[in-house]
Amino acid sequence: MILLAALAAGLLTGWGWARWQRRPYQPPQLRSVWLVVVGFLPQVLVAYVPVTRTLVPPQLAAASLILSLVFFLAFVWINRRLPGMPILMIGLLLNLAVIVANGGWMPISPELASRLTGEDVLRYEAIGDRFDQKDILLRPEDMRLGLLADRLMLPAWSPYQVAFSAGDVLIAAGVFWLLTNPSAKDSPS
Repeated sequence: MILLAALAAGLLTGWGWARWQRRPYQPPQLRSVWLVVVGFLPQVLVAYVPVTRTLVPPQLAAASLILSLVFFLAFVWINRRLPGMPILMIGLLLNLAVIVANGGWMPISPELASRLTGEDVLRYEAIGDRFDQKDILLRPEDMRLGLLADRLMLPAWSPYQVAFSAGDVLIAAGVFWLLTNPSAKDSPS
């Protein structure tokens, strides 16, 4: 959700900035966009499509989520000279580190998960169980690289509640910067 918000805000801000300067909006010239599509497919299959989500064994699902991040990193590396891409790369690397360190899943504490659901998740789930699309329930003391886990939430007044990581914030910032930066129209060398 935070990434979609960054995409929308970046496009609107970039378009508004271009209008302000009385020029057409030029989206960045991205290379190898197919890597994003290929990288997103495993996430769709193991996290968002209910039928395939239940059919894919947990170890294969975890490995495919890691592979997905590797494809995204390859795409960012190819386009690394564009504004915002270094920030995006750091965010992806932080997420990859915490996910690999925790068996292929993004850790989330039962307390934060309970704040998302409004109920005590431990009544229905056990520590170590998969939670939501790509998370795993772990106590903070059991998390590896816990500072990089899904630890942040939108303010309570927000109509949509979601947990996210520091890496997610950097990914969103990189995407926003890429889409708003006036020099983003320059093609990479």
